[in-house]
Amino acid sequence: MKIKLTLLLLLLFSSKLLLAQDEAFARKIVDTLSSRHFWGRGYTKHGVHKAEKYLAAQFKTIGLKPMDGKSFLQPFSYSVNTYPGKMNVAINGEPLIPGQDFIVSPESQGIKKAMQLEEQDSTHFVNVADRVMVVKENKLTWSAEQKAKDYIVIEVNKSLFKSKPASISINIKSKLIAKFKTANICGIVKGTSKPDSVIVYTAHYDHLGGMGRKTFFPGANDNASGVAQVLSLAKYYAAHPQPYTMAFILFSGEEIGLLGSKYFTEHPLIPLKSIRFLVNLDLEGTGIDGITVVNATIYPKEFNMLKQINNKDGLLAKVNSRGEAANSDHYFFSKNNVPAFYIYTLGGIKAYHDIYDISATLPMNKYNDIFTLLLKFNNALMNKQQ
Repeated sequence: MKIKLTLLLLLLFSSKLLLAQDEAFARKIVDTLSSRHFWGRGYTKHGVHKAEKYLAAQFKTIGLKPMDGKSFLQPFSYSVNTYPGKMNVAINGEPLIPGQDFIVSPESQGIKKAMQLEEQDSTHFVNVADRVMVVKENKLTWSAEQKAKDYIVIEVNKSLFKSKPASISINIKSKLIAKFKTANICGIVKGTSKPDSVIVYTAHYDHLGGMGRKTFFPGANDNASGVAQVLSLAKYYAAHPQPYTMAFILFSGEEIGLLGSKYFTEHPLIPLKSIRFLVNLDLEGTGIDGITVVNATIYPKEFNMLKQINNKDGLLAKVNSRGEAANSDHYFFSKNNVPAFYIYTLGGIKAYHDIYDISATLPMNKYNDIFTLLLKFNNALMNKQQ
């Protein structure tokens, strides 16, 4: 009896130690990817290219094999409007801080000029001749665009202005890159008995990059957190091969229109029909209020499996159901008849597509529970004993 108790305690201790080590690994990944060195994993200062090399090296170190048998990288390209240089704006003679006080709408052209503004309404101020608009916003939320327009929109933090914006001085440099080269990162662990049945985990590693020379968007929750969870799963399955093939894809080009996942579904490195299920992980750094599962209503059997596991083990506060949505990299797989979920976490922080999405304030307080839930969900998909 004492031997059995000692063995049980040892197993419990080993399990907790493994999870603690994985949590430390995940935190290191988030810290690294959201650091200044990677410059928001975007289009200036080679941010996304640095991330690509770093993550391909992680796949190799973990022990994954290239999905095509040759390289972890699946190259592709697209056009993007970038802001590599000057990013100076002053309103009513007062200089504004990029990211904190203002953002430039990502389709805007560059311009160097001072001008007067006319009030269009309480939140919009324009100079028609120069095709310039200033918009007051409650929250500054940046994005990325493939095309450059013949106007410029400056979004400003509404709380800054007690007086109306009457004049503006702008010195912003933009550059349209017609063929921005990037790559998806794709690896597998071959199945031991059913290698033609595949479970896939995905996340996008790109973010918004930099707006000018001094401001970048770290993207800790969006989506260094999802990348960390995929790498943790990859690390586990590389050490513990399963009956099914376990595949892992880190997409580029998500922030500009799901372009990496679209490219993969058009040029698949594994047969799409062999995918038993795909789980896309985005915004994985919180979870205190549970998770939401996109496509839950499309695949009720798998959703009920996930929910039953969670209820049995008491892992997360809620597992919420949501229908179809074209809001992350699961979408084009769904459109190609691949069963897929997109899971995102709820609660904790409100930083999103802004300069405040940093690792230091990302709790990752439900990381272990999400990791455990996904492992057990995979077992259920493979009809393994829990």
